[in-house]
Amino acid sequence: MDIKQTMQQLGKQARAASRLMAKADTNARNRALLAMATAIRRDKATLLAANREDLDSARATGMDEAMLDRLALSEKSIASMAEGLEQIAALADPIGEITDLKYRPSGIQVGKMRVPLGVIGIIYEARPNVTVDAAGLCIKSGNAAILRGGSEAIQCNRALAALVHEGLAAAGLPSNAVQVVETTDRAAVGELITMKEYVDVIVPRGGKGLIERISNEARIPVIKHLDGNCHVYVDDDADADKALRIVENSKTQRLGTCNTAESLLVARSVVQQMLPAIATMLIDKGIEIRGCAETCALVPQAKAASEDDYYTEFLAAIISIKVVAGVDEAIAHINQYSSQHTDAIVTENYTHARRFLREVDSSSVMVNASTRFADGFEYGLGAEIGISTDKLHARGPVGLEGLTSVKYIVLGNGEVRA
Repeated sequence: MDIKQTMQQLGKQARAASRLMAKADTNARNRALLAMATAIRRDKATLLAANREDLDSARATGMDEAMLDRLALSEKSIASMAEGLEQIAALADPIGEITDLKYRPSGIQVGKMRVPLGVIGIIYEARPNVTVDAAGLCIKSGNAAILRGGSEAIQCNRALAALVHEGLAAAGLPSNAVQVVETTDRAAVGELITMKEYVDVIVPRGGKGLIERISNEARIPVIKHLDGNCHVYVDDDADADKALRIVENSKTQRLGTCNTAESLLVARSVVQQMLPAIATMLIDKGIEIRGCAETCALVPQAKAASEDDYYTEFLAAIISIKVVAGVDEAIAHINQYSSQHTDAIVTENYTHARRFLREVDSSSVMVNASTRFADGFEYGLGAEIGISTDKLHARGPVGLEGLTSVKYIVLGNGEVRA
């Protein structure tokens, strides 16, 4: 296979399809999404069989447990994929929306119209649900997509791609609106991220190494986050029951996700009251604690944390813990060590909560809630195409609006400039 020629052909087909998608009406795009959801529910057994084949191959190559967790599908996750498509279909169509329309002294009206980005290249590892989420969001927002999943999920991604194409055909939309790169050759990624004549934006989803490579080599704008070193801070005025529940869910519900808490900060005034119970819960759930000197003094099972531990996204049964003087030190610590993904405070103090929201420089900042809520589905976006920790264009979970842009429109009645 000539990788360059293959990718160029995909690019040409995507560009042509993007023109048709941009003018497709809302009903057609929604019909495609609903047909995809129906097909996914219908072919649940086929998808599970394909996923088992991928999992068997991944285990044979020695894939670690965190990645296996990302790769695995269940009846529940398949149902969630279908539900996500239905939620996207139910969302208001952003395309063509005109806002900020104002008269100028010259007599013209100036406003903004929301438009698709065009062709979106999505590069991802492991999670086959990304194939559906990405396809659904791109279809609803009037874009075309080129999807390059990881070799570890190739069988499941092919099965899902067939269902996406079935949904597009049912709605009379071009099948090339969503194309899955069939080759597992990594050279395809190098081509995709440099085809600026065909691709308008790249969205990488995967490990830090993948995203760093794409960010460094791409000649196309990238919507990205490198890692998810998320924090929970238990404040001086925290409720003990809330703290225990939030830390438990943030860290232990799923270990291998980017919104899992990797670091815990506890205010010194409540550490003796709250940390022992939290630490016992974590240890009982198999979590290794790496802590500061004060943490180790209170929790004999804890290991001494290194400086690097506070920067690390473990994606494993490990958490770093540090005792801090209060909200000022907590905010300073988070702004230094966090990856600007998601950070939470547990507090009943309104002033501390407001300060935390205002001063923590992350894409999602939470009060009295688990970091695991940092997710497009949970935020009501229907699904997400990824999380962005960038500060331009899109930040946080990237849903429909993040896959659009605006253009200025001018309405006149024969006016000319003096």
